[in-house]
Amino acid sequence: MDTERTARPLALPGGLVLRGAGPADLEQIGALLVARGEPVDALDHELVVRDPDAGWSSCAVVVDGDRVVSTATLLDEELRLGEVRLPAGQVELVATDEEYEGRGLVRVLMGWAHDLSAARGHELQVMIGIPYFYRLFGYEYAVEMAQTPRVRRDAGSGTGVRAGTAVAHEPPRLRRAVEADIPATTALQEAAQQGFDVAVPHSPPRRRWLLAHDGSTTWVVERDGRVVATGRTTPPDGGLLLADAAAADTEAAHELLRGVAALAPEDDVRVVDRVGTVTGDAWAGLLDGHREQSEQYYVRLPDAARVLDLLRPVLWRRLVDAGLDRTGREIVVSTYGAHHRIPVGPEGLGPVTSGGPMQDPGDHGGAGVAPDHLGALLFGDQGIEGLTSRRPDVYPGPDRELFATLFPPLTADVLSYYLPF
Repeated sequence: MDTERTARPLALPGGLVLRGAGPADLEQIGALLVARGEPVDALDHELVVRDPDAGWSSCAVVVDGDRVVSTATLLDEELRLGEVRLPAGQVELVATDEEYEGRGLVRVLMGWAHDLSAARGHELQVMIGIPYFYRLFGYEYAVEMAQTPRVRRDAGSGTGVRAGTAVAHEPPRLRRAVEADIPATTALQEAAQQGFDVAVPHSPPRRRWLLAHDGSTTWVVERDGRVVATGRTTPPDGGLLLADAAAADTEAAHELLRGVAALAPEDDVRVVDRVGTVTGDAWAGLLDGHREQSEQYYVRLPDAARVLDLLRPVLWRRLVDAGLDRTGREIVVSTYGAHHRIPVGPEGLGPVTSGGPMQDPGDHGGAGVAPDHLGALLFGDQGIEGLTSRRPDVYPGPDRELFATLFPPLTADVLSYYLPF
């Protein structure tokens, strides 16, 4: 990626300049990220820009003379929906010097990141971000995050998990993951994500970065010389969170939890509950205390028609599986300021065509969805029926069966650089 053209210098008000970052900026960027974020951010930035699959072209800065005063980095992601894989971007490691806040520097950096994302062929952007802020840049909450219940202290005697999930053979070998483990851990994660409608896996470079990442530790459980489970933990200060847990079988899932529990002070362990996976099923009777407040991932859709067009195979499969025949008709979806038509043929859905404003899609047999709910409609856990019950500007129109089939509630599993809890 370092062969990509870096950001061209762009003059900003007050003598500031937006430009691509380079090795000479490393120390200043790291200091800024630590000052405005977390101590681990400087290392994470260095891992990205020194990696051959990301590199310095992934980072931009705003400078005042020789002083770096704002920065952002773009990561490559992939979102899978059914059989369709959508290249995606994720903006991370965003920081602005406190003295320079309020000048729109994050806005101009987000514009740079979105332009670069488009140039890389990304169809959308996904993000974990601070509440509300990124809605200012076209992002909307769309995908529900997994629950993070605590492991019940009464799951067994004493340390509970260790006793309550005991296995018959020799104690598990829980150890830090190394680069040689990546193929095995990748296979475990792919198996865990297989049952979800929407999945965002770890990218190949991030699998390497996480091994050196200070904000979490990646572990594996080894049995008879084979990796049978993996997961990431936060530092145990104030309790320990186990995320990205995947296992080959129920016994391996218990071995992972039992080994991780031994690292936690006072058995204070939470887990990211990947419902329906091997670990989710194995631990179902051990967990308690689901959160009350909703937590969601941001999604940005720069071109709704393009994404709808790419998702035609998924939409067609849903019609076929439901036995719905709408041959010769058009599927009409209006976002009010624009509308999109998808012709239904005997063998599949035709290309999406778009038109201007349509305030009354129901009169055309279509559905209405406000543009800031389109991401939730396509990738979220409510489906059009759930959104309709909550939002006056989302409704399925007269053919309720059709649009409930096309846009059902979805399950999702997102693996991200930073743990969202």
